[in-house]
Amino acid sequence: MKTTILLFAVLVSFALRIQSQTVIDYDGNVYDTVVIDNQVWLKQNLKTTHDNTGTLIPNVTDSAAWANLTTWGRCYYNNDSAAYDSVYGPLYNWYVANANVCPLGWHVASNAEWQAAETFLGGATVAGGKMKEADTIHWADPNTAATNSSGFTGLPAGGRTNTGIFKFIRENGLWWTSTSYNSSNAWGLYMWYLSPGVEHDPISKKYGVSIRCIKNTNNGMEDIKDAGKCRISPNPAKDFITVDFENNQRFIIQVYNSIGNCVMQREFNNAKNTIDISSLPGGTYLIKLVGDTFNVKNILIKE
Repeated sequence: MKTTILLFAVLVSFALRIQSQTVIDYDGNVYDTVVIDNQVWLKQNLKTTHDNTGTLIPNVTDSAAWANLTTWGRCYYNNDSAAYDSVYGPLYNWYVANANVCPLGWHVASNAEWQAAETFLGGATVAGGKMKEADTIHWADPNTAATNSSGFTGLPAGGRTNTGIFKFIRENGLWWTSTSYNSSNAWGLYMWYLSPGVEHDPISKKYGVSIRCIKNTNNGMEDIKDAGKCRISPNPAKDFITVDFENNQRFIIQVYNSIGNCVMQREFNNAKNTIDISSLPGGTYLIKLVGDTFNVKNILIKE
Protein backbone atom coordinates (compact mmCIF):
# COMPACT_ATOMS: atom_id res chain seq x y z
CA MET A 1 0.00 0.00 0.00
CA LYS A 2 2.81 2.42 0.90
CA THR A 3 4.53 1.65 -2.41
CA THR A 4 1.33 2.39 -4.35
CA ILE A 5 0.86 5.71 -2.54
CA LEU A 6 4.49 6.67 -3.18
CA LEU A 7 4.21 5.82 -6.88
CA PHE A 8 1.00 7.85 -7.11
CA ALA A 9 2.67 10.85 -5.44
CA VAL A 10 5.71 10.69 -7.73
CA LEU A 11 3.53 10.44 -10.84
CA VAL A 12 1.47 13.46 -9.75
CA SER A 13 4.67 15.43 -9.11
CA PHE A 14 6.04 14.60 -12.55
CA ALA A 15 2.69 15.31 -14.23
CA LEU A 16 2.58 18.79 -12.73
CA ARG A 17 6.12 19.52 -13.93
CA ILE A 18 5.71 18.29 -17.51
CA GLN A 19 2.32 20.01 -17.84
CA SER A 20 4.15 23.24 -18.63
CA GLN A 21 7.29 21.80 -20.22
CA THR A 22 8.23 20.65 -23.72
CA VAL A 23 6.65 18.62 -26.53
CA ILE A 24 8.34 17.21 -29.67
CA ASP A 25 6.72 16.77 -33.10
CA TYR A 26 7.47 14.24 -35.85
CA ASP A 27 10.27 16.43 -37.29
CA GLY A 28 11.92 16.85 -33.88
CA ASN A 29 10.81 20.46 -33.38
CA VAL A 30 10.58 21.25 -29.66
CA TYR A 31 7.67 23.32 -28.30
CA ASP A 32 7.02 24.92 -24.95
CA THR A 33 3.55 24.61 -23.45
CA VAL A 34 1.23 26.93 -21.58
CA VAL A 35 -1.79 26.18 -19.38
CA ILE A 36 -4.94 28.29 -19.87
CA ASP A 37 -7.65 27.27 -17.40
CA ASN A 38 -7.91 23.48 -17.87
CA GLN A 39 -6.38 23.48 -21.36
CA VAL A 40 -2.74 22.89 -22.31
CA TRP A 41 -1.58 24.66 -25.50
CA LEU A 42 1.60 24.72 -27.49
CA LYS A 43 3.28 28.06 -26.91
CA GLN A 44 4.58 28.26 -30.49
CA ASN A 45 2.94 27.85 -33.89
CA LEU A 46 3.21 24.39 -35.40
CA LYS A 47 6.35 23.97 -37.54
CA THR A 48 6.18 20.40 -38.78
CA THR A 49 6.64 19.44 -42.43
CA HIS A 50 5.03 15.99 -41.91
CA ASP A 51 1.91 14.60 -40.35
CA ASN A 52 2.47 12.36 -37.33
CA THR A 53 2.75 9.23 -39.49
CA GLY A 54 5.65 10.73 -41.48
CA THR A 55 3.75 11.74 -44.63
CA LEU A 56 5.24 14.89 -46.16
CA ILE A 57 3.13 18.05 -46.34
CA PRO A 58 4.03 19.56 -49.74
CA ASN A 59 5.67 23.00 -49.80
CA VAL A 60 3.78 24.83 -52.55
CA THR A 61 5.45 28.02 -53.77
CA ASP A 62 3.61 28.73 -57.04
CA SER A 63 0.56 30.99 -56.60
CA ALA A 64 -1.58 29.27 -59.23
CA ALA A 65 -0.76 25.83 -57.83
CA TRP A 66 -1.64 27.06 -54.34
CA ALA A 67 -4.98 28.45 -55.53
CA ASN A 68 -5.89 25.10 -57.09
CA LEU A 69 -5.08 22.92 -54.08
CA THR A 70 -7.79 20.69 -52.66
CA THR A 71 -5.29 18.63 -50.66
CA TRP A 72 -2.54 19.38 -48.15
CA GLY A 73 -0.32 22.39 -48.69
CA ARG A 74 2.14 24.46 -46.68
CA CYS A 75 4.23 27.49 -47.50
CA TYR A 76 6.32 30.18 -45.86
CA TYR A 77 5.58 33.88 -45.95
CA ASN A 78 6.86 35.30 -49.25
CA ASN A 79 8.20 31.79 -49.92
CA ASP A 80 11.12 32.67 -47.65
CA SER A 81 11.56 29.95 -45.04
CA ALA A 82 14.97 31.28 -44.00
CA ALA A 83 13.44 34.59 -42.90
CA TYR A 84 10.15 33.42 -41.42
CA ASP A 85 10.12 29.74 -40.42
CA SER A 86 12.10 29.91 -37.19
CA VAL A 87 9.86 32.61 -35.67
CA TYR A 88 6.44 32.12 -37.26
CA GLY A 89 6.41 28.61 -38.67
CA PRO A 90 4.74 27.57 -41.94
CA LEU A 91 1.38 28.69 -43.23
CA TYR A 92 -0.92 25.71 -43.82
CA ASN A 93 -4.17 25.34 -45.71
CA TRP A 94 -7.17 23.89 -43.87
CA TYR A 95 -6.74 20.46 -45.42
CA VAL A 96 -3.63 20.15 -43.24
CA ALA A 97 -5.49 21.45 -40.19
CA ASN A 98 -8.03 18.67 -40.74
CA ALA A 99 -5.31 15.98 -40.54
CA ASN A 100 -3.24 14.44 -37.73
CA VAL A 101 -0.39 16.96 -37.88
CA CYS A 102 0.05 17.79 -34.20
CA PRO A 103 2.39 15.79 -31.96
CA LEU A 104 0.88 12.51 -30.75
CA GLY A 105 -1.50 13.22 -27.88
CA TRP A 106 -2.33 16.67 -29.31
CA HIS A 107 -4.72 18.02 -31.94
CA VAL A 108 -5.58 21.17 -33.88
CA ALA A 109 -7.78 23.25 -31.59
CA SER A 110 -11.47 23.46 -32.49
CA ASN A 111 -13.43 26.70 -32.69
CA ALA A 112 -15.08 25.84 -29.36
CA GLU A 113 -11.72 25.20 -27.67
CA TRP A 114 -10.40 28.58 -28.79
CA GLN A 115 -13.58 30.24 -27.53
CA ALA A 116 -13.27 28.47 -24.16
CA ALA A 117 -9.77 29.93 -23.73
CA GLU A 118 -11.04 33.39 -24.68
CA THR A 119 -13.92 33.13 -22.21
CA PHE A 120 -11.52 32.23 -19.40
CA LEU A 121 -9.40 35.28 -20.31
CA GLY A 122 -12.36 37.66 -20.04
CA GLY A 123 -14.10 37.27 -23.38
CA ALA A 124 -13.25 37.73 -27.04
CA THR A 125 -13.19 41.53 -26.82
CA VAL A 126 -10.15 41.53 -24.52
CA ALA A 127 -8.58 38.07 -24.85
CA GLY A 128 -6.43 39.03 -27.84
CA GLY A 129 -4.42 41.48 -25.78
CA LYS A 130 -3.78 38.77 -23.21
CA MET A 131 -2.72 36.29 -25.91
CA LYS A 132 -0.50 38.52 -28.10
CA GLU A 133 3.25 38.78 -27.60
CA ALA A 134 3.74 41.94 -25.56
CA ASP A 135 6.07 44.12 -27.64
CA THR A 136 6.60 45.50 -31.15
CA ILE A 137 9.58 43.34 -32.12
CA HIS A 138 7.29 41.21 -34.27
CA TRP A 139 3.96 43.03 -34.00
CA ALA A 140 3.46 46.39 -35.73
CA ASP A 141 3.14 49.43 -33.48
CA PRO A 142 1.08 50.05 -31.34
CA ASN A 143 0.12 46.39 -30.74
CA THR A 144 -2.92 47.56 -28.81
CA ALA A 145 -3.40 46.24 -25.25
CA ALA A 146 -0.86 43.44 -25.71
CA THR A 147 0.29 42.03 -22.34
CA ASN A 148 0.65 38.28 -23.07
CA SER A 149 -0.57 37.73 -19.52
CA SER A 150 -1.86 34.29 -20.60
CA GLY A 151 1.59 33.19 -21.79
CA PHE A 152 0.11 32.17 -25.17
CA THR A 153 2.58 34.39 -27.10
CA GLY A 154 0.54 34.88 -30.27
CA LEU A 155 2.61 36.14 -33.21
CA PRO A 156 1.58 38.04 -36.39
CA ALA A 157 2.58 35.50 -39.03
CA GLY A 158 0.21 36.93 -41.63
CA GLY A 159 -1.31 34.62 -44.20
CA ARG A 160 -1.65 33.55 -47.81
CA THR A 161 -4.93 34.14 -49.61
CA ASN A 162 -6.81 31.58 -51.68
CA THR A 163 -5.28 33.21 -54.78
CA GLY A 164 -1.74 32.75 -53.48
CA ILE A 165 -1.01 36.33 -52.32
CA PHE A 166 0.90 36.90 -49.07
CA LYS A 167 -0.56 39.56 -46.73
CA PHE A 168 -0.67 40.93 -43.18
CA ILE A 169 2.77 40.01 -41.79
CA ARG A 170 3.35 41.91 -38.50
CA GLU A 171 -0.29 43.09 -38.53
CA ASN A 172 -2.38 39.95 -38.04
CA GLY A 173 -1.96 36.65 -36.30
CA LEU A 174 -4.26 34.17 -38.06
CA TRP A 175 -4.95 30.59 -37.01
CA TRP A 176 -7.04 27.71 -38.25
CA THR A 177 -9.51 25.84 -36.12
CA SER A 178 -10.34 22.22 -36.87
CA THR A 179 -14.00 23.20 -37.32
CA SER A 180 -15.42 23.20 -40.84
CA TYR A 181 -18.04 25.84 -41.74
CA ASN A 182 -19.18 24.39 -45.07
CA SER A 183 -17.65 22.61 -48.06
CA SER A 184 -15.54 25.64 -49.02
CA ASN A 185 -14.84 27.42 -45.73
CA ALA A 186 -13.70 26.66 -42.20
CA TRP A 187 -13.60 28.66 -38.99
CA GLY A 188 -10.46 30.69 -38.51
CA LEU A 189 -9.58 33.46 -36.09
CA TYR A 190 -7.30 36.43 -35.99
CA MET A 191 -5.71 38.92 -33.64
CA TRP A 192 -4.89 42.41 -34.93
CA TYR A 193 -2.21 44.92 -34.02
CA LEU A 194 -4.87 47.65 -33.60
CA SER A 195 -7.25 45.65 -31.39
CA PRO A 196 -7.32 43.88 -28.01
CA GLY A 197 -9.86 41.35 -29.25
CA VAL A 198 -10.11 38.02 -31.08
CA GLU A 199 -12.30 37.70 -34.19
CA HIS A 200 -13.72 34.44 -35.55
CA ASP A 201 -14.75 34.21 -39.20
CA PRO A 202 -15.31 31.53 -41.84
CA ILE A 203 -12.49 31.72 -44.39
CA SER A 204 -11.64 29.76 -47.53
CA LYS A 205 -10.08 26.38 -46.82
CA LYS A 206 -7.48 27.35 -49.44
CA TYR A 207 -6.06 30.13 -47.24
CA GLY A 208 -2.71 29.57 -45.60
CA VAL A 209 -2.51 30.51 -41.92
CA SER A 210 -0.85 29.28 -38.73
CA ILE A 211 -1.83 26.27 -36.58
CA ARG A 212 -1.77 25.91 -32.80
CA CYS A 213 -2.19 22.55 -31.12
CA ILE A 214 -3.97 21.73 -27.88
CA LYS A 215 -3.42 18.69 -25.70
CA ASN A 216 -5.93 15.86 -25.85
CA THR A 217 -8.14 15.61 -22.79
CA ASN A 218 -7.27 11.96 -21.98
CA ASN A 219 -4.53 13.03 -19.58
CA GLY A 220 -3.95 13.88 -15.92
CA MET A 221 -5.53 11.58 -13.31
CA GLU A 222 -6.95 9.19 -15.93
CA ASP A 223 -3.41 8.54 -17.17
CA ILE A 224 -2.21 7.69 -13.66
CA LYS A 225 -4.90 5.03 -13.31
CA ASP A 226 -3.53 3.34 -16.45
CA ALA A 227 0.07 3.20 -15.22
CA GLY A 228 -0.15 -0.56 -14.65
CA LYS A 229 -0.55 -1.10 -18.40
CA CYS A 230 3.03 0.10 -18.88
CA ARG A 231 5.53 -2.44 -17.47
CA ILE A 232 9.21 -1.53 -17.31
CA SER A 233 11.87 -4.17 -16.72
CA PRO A 234 14.30 -4.27 -15.16
CA ASN A 235 13.45 -1.40 -12.85
CA PRO A 236 15.78 -0.13 -11.39
CA ALA A 237 17.94 -0.42 -14.54
CA LYS A 238 21.43 0.54 -15.65
CA ASP A 239 21.85 0.16 -19.43
CA PHE A 240 18.70 -1.14 -21.16
CA ILE A 241 15.03 -1.36 -20.33
CA THR A 242 12.16 -3.20 -21.95
CA VAL A 243 8.85 -1.35 -22.06
CA ASP A 244 5.94 -3.77 -22.31
CA PHE A 245 2.66 -2.08 -23.16
CA GLU A 246 -0.81 -3.59 -23.65
CA ASN A 247 -1.41 -1.84 -26.96
CA ASN A 248 -0.33 -2.56 -30.54
CA GLN A 249 -0.89 0.97 -31.86
CA ARG A 250 1.96 3.18 -32.98
CA PHE A 251 3.15 5.34 -30.09
CA ILE A 252 6.00 7.52 -28.87
CA ILE A 253 7.98 6.78 -25.71
CA GLN A 254 9.24 9.92 -23.97
CA VAL A 255 11.58 10.03 -20.99
CA TYR A 256 11.40 13.07 -18.67
CA ASN A 257 13.91 14.02 -15.99
CA SER A 258 13.02 15.27 -12.52
CA ILE A 259 12.66 18.91 -13.64
CA GLY A 260 10.23 18.01 -16.41
CA ASN A 261 12.50 18.16 -19.48
CA CYS A 262 12.14 15.53 -22.20
CA VAL A 263 15.59 13.92 -22.42
CA MET A 264 14.80 11.04 -24.78
CA GLN A 265 12.14 10.17 -27.34
CA ARG A 266 11.64 7.02 -29.43
CA GLU A 267 8.84 5.90 -31.78
CA PHE A 268 7.58 2.31 -31.76
CA ASN A 269 4.91 0.13 -33.32
CA ASN A 270 5.28 -2.94 -31.11
CA ALA A 271 3.91 -3.90 -27.73
CA LYS A 272 7.39 -4.74 -26.36
CA ASN A 273 10.32 -2.40 -26.98
CA THR A 274 13.94 -2.16 -25.80
CA ILE A 275 15.53 1.22 -25.07
CA ASP A 276 19.17 2.07 -24.40
CA ILE A 277 19.29 4.31 -21.31
CA SER A 278 23.03 3.98 -20.65
CA SER A 279 23.65 7.66 -21.46
CA LEU A 280 21.23 8.91 -18.80
CA PRO A 281 22.56 10.02 -15.40
CA GLY A 282 21.34 8.07 -12.39
CA GLY A 283 18.04 9.24 -10.93
CA THR A 284 14.27 9.04 -11.17
CA TYR A 285 12.58 9.47 -14.56
CA LEU A 286 9.06 9.55 -15.90
CA ILE A 287 8.31 7.21 -18.82
CA LYS A 288 5.44 8.55 -20.91
CA LEU A 289 3.75 6.58 -23.71
CA VAL A 290 1.80 8.86 -26.05
CA GLY A 291 -0.54 7.62 -28.77
CA ASP A 292 -3.50 9.01 -30.66
CA THR A 293 -5.97 7.75 -28.07
CA PHE A 294 -3.93 7.21 -24.91
CA ASN A 295 -1.36 8.80 -22.65
CA VAL A 296 0.18 6.44 -20.07
CA LYS A 297 2.87 7.19 -17.47
CA ASN A 298 5.17 5.17 -15.22
CA ILE A 299 8.33 5.70 -13.19
CA LEU A 300 11.85 4.48 -14.02
CA ILE A 301 14.76 4.34 -11.57
CA LYS A 302 18.09 4.68 -13.42
CA GLU A 303 21.07 3.29 -11.46
